[in-house]
Amino acid sequence: MLAAGHATVDFYQGAVPALVPFLVAGRGYGYVAVSGIVLAATLSSSIVQPLFGVLTDRRRMPWLIPVSMVVAGAGVAFGGVTDSYVLTWLAVALSGLGVAAYHPESARLARVASEGSHVRMSWFSLGGTLGFACAPVLVTPLLGVWGLGASPFLAAPAVLGAMVTLPAIRALSGAGSVARAAAPVSRRDDWPSFARLTLVIVFRSVGLLYTSDAGDD
Repeated sequence: MLAAGHATVDFYQGAVPALVPFLVAGRGYGYVAVSGIVLAATLSSSIVQPLFGVLTDRRRMPWLIPVSMVVAGAGVAFGGVTDSYVLTWLAVALSGLGVAAYHPESARLARVASEGSHVRMSWFSLGGTLGFACAPVLVTPLLGVWGLGASPFLAAPAVLGAMVTLPAIRALSGAGSVARAAAPVSRRDDWPSFARLTLVIVFRSVGLLYTSDAGDD
């Protein structure tokens, strides 16, 4: 269930680049304009995420998981129907904010559910990758047939994903407090390893964005 939820929220990360050709064709946006929209989604889903990590480290927020899914879906749905560039930009940024809010708390529950199994955590990660990859497959035919006006239908996966994950959230919320109590209180931060991992993620993300731009060209 958590893997399905991860697929749902990361679907909206992949949906934004899939919207780009339709924004160019339907509204006449140039490359700078659509790059700004993709940047809004990317920055709001990444830069803000550590702030949600701080919040969920201090307090358990299981309710944030379904709410963030709905916010991510609503942002993409609204971004396709408004004719204002500013409102489109803000809607996409809101979707990215939902993506950012989802990951820290869902990762905590996934660790509880995995019970230390790396295989189970891999399934959770795979869910996000599949959701991202499926976005163009679903978004392109929908908007290709009905146009940007059909973008509100893109909110449906968010609602469905929230409903699917609710039983898992309820089941794991109580277990999360037990797991937290049993966890070590303090550990030494390994900043060199963290820096190397961050660089790997940055270069990977740059490569993905470059590939996406090349495909749009």
